Amino acid sequence: MSTATHKLLKGATGDWEMVIGMEIHAQVTSNSKLFSGASTTFGGEPNSHVSLVDAAMPGMLPVINEECVRQAVRTGLGLNAKINLRSVFDRKNYFYPDSPQGYQISQYKSPVVGEGEVLVELDGGRSVTVGIERLHLEQDAGKLLHDQSSSLSFVDLNRCGVALMEIVSKPDIRDAEQAKAYVTKLRSILRYLGTCDGDMEKGSLRADVNVSVRKPDGPLGTRCEIKNMNSINFIGQAIEYEARRQIEILEDGGEIDQETRLYDPNKGETRSMRSKEEAHDYRYFPDPDLLPLEFSQQFVDELKAKLPELPDQKKTRFVADFGLSAYDASVLVAERESAVFYETVLDKLASRARDGKVAANWVINELFGRLNKEGRDITGSPVNAEQLAAIIDLIGEGTISGKIAKDLFEIVWQEGGDPRALVESRGMKQVTDLSAIEKVVDDIIAANPDKAAQVKDKPQSLGWFVGQVMKASGGKANPQSVNDLLKSKLGI
Repeated sequence: MSTATHKLLKGATGDWEMVIGMEIHAQVTSNSKLFSGASTTFGGEPNSHVSLVDAAMPGMLPVINEECVRQAVRTGLGLNAKINLRSVFDRKNYFYPDSPQGYQISQYKSPVVGEGEVLVELDGGRSVTVGIERLHLEQDAGKLLHDQSSSLSFVDLNRCGVALMEIVSKPDIRDAEQAKAYVTKLRSILRYLGTCDGDMEKGSLRADVNVSVRKPDGPLGTRCEIKNMNSINFIGQAIEYEARRQIEILEDGGEIDQETRLYDPNKGETRSMRSKEEAHDYRYFPDPDLLPLEFSQQFVDELKAKLPELPDQKKTRFVADFGLSAYDASVLVAERESAVFYETVLDKLASRARDGKVAANWVINELFGRLNKEGRDITGSPVNAEQLAAIIDLIGEGTISGKIAKDLFEIVWQEGGDPRALVESRGMKQVTDLSAIEKVVDDIIAANPDKAAQVKDKPQSLGWFVGQVMKASGGKANPQSVNDLLKSKLGI
């Protein structure tokens, strides 16, 4: 792990360090399930997307979905991980009502993807590298519904058999901030790759969080697993609570029980769910119905050659090609749709106005600021890339000022329309006629003789005059023309 500073928790006996590892369950983007042809569409009527294989009917045999294998390999490549050309599917045995087979087909000792890493950026220009232990394919379980009856639980098997990638990190995460940033970065990579939509509200991305505490750089403590987290903010809250809970127990002379816990966001606390199982409790053994999964290096190389540009690569290019700061580039590449929007704005700009920094400022400050204020994402923006490019072009060619541009942006946001046509129809063009501006300048100088006399001694006070002229002209005067006229008239 890199040496980024991390948060220590203060206890009665001194500082404590958190040690965090995560198991991310990412639903594979695929039209059908891992071992059957049943649909993976979200939101169908209960038990409407269930094949005989999913329902574990006698004599039904699983058949591997090649697209799911491709997606797992592509994800491994995106995580800079080792791709294992031979892997094995195992049966993980446990009984639960939403798993009709009585076992889960997963991978244990021989996963499809081995060790990799994710570079995670933190506030203040810091970063941390989180190691990936493995990525394996497995079936999802069904869903139990407990709120349909006061005396019965119902089972919906629509999700049963859906392909999951379980991405297991090494215990390299040291505080809640790093954990949240790790999940955010991992979700971004998956979305760029198109291997998982990352929709946590629909359960497409879920996290099991393992938390332990120790004295700084001391031996590892006993960990507890917080199960099925589907919110990045809740992950941070759960980690903070669980770490402090363990510290209190240890400082009181107690011991931590290794267990699985749930987080209650309403109470802001974790609670015990069950004692933590070990691998031997599941009685893993190779699935007798599935041959080992084998593919060639050529298969991997072909997938690698077709990978899209990923966030870290795109950030490096934005800094090098467009002169952006590392921070601005990070903001723009955080989501694939945002990066596409920014590059589309640049493509639509006239060559004379193609300034990467100016476009980035408008996308980040004006557009993203307004989207965040209204709780929208980039895909629902009322101002599209072509309209924003037109506004920036109008500034670049001197047709409108920066102030008018913000007014124009507001009109387009509220009403839509072609920015150029709006400038024409609403008389928003910038005034560049020196004779028209000169009268305004003369009037303001005449009305403020004392300030005019002081300008030679205090040149910075010229800004006050510029502001007055711009105000008097309704923001339509060309700022550079105003500056030049004032300097000439005031003798500076």
